[in-house]
Amino acid sequence: MVAEATVDAHDYDEQLSGLYTLIEEHLAFPFTTEVLGVTVSVKRVELTDDGIVAVCVAGRQRQRIPVLDLPLPVPPPGGVEWIEAYRHWRRGC
Repeated sequence: MVAEATVDAHDYDEQLSGLYTLIEEHLAFPFTTEVLGVTVSVKRVELTDDGIVAVCVAGRQRQRIPVLDLPLPVPPPGGVEWIEAYRHWRRGC
């Protein structure tokens, strides 16, 4: 999966962008999970200088959490395998 996401990428930023694009396309949004005891709705992912983050909403509160730190619900949303591909890629960086 990592090879699919990074096939045309020449550097770190392009590889990260490729993984972000596939997570954004394949992860089933929105989904609900729990962060520090609070139920949140994960609305989307964003690409930041620090990596890929999940945009979590609880009422009027919004929080961006690194997607690799996001507790996933059971059962996980469709497309979660792309988060695992991102995790695998990050370990190799």
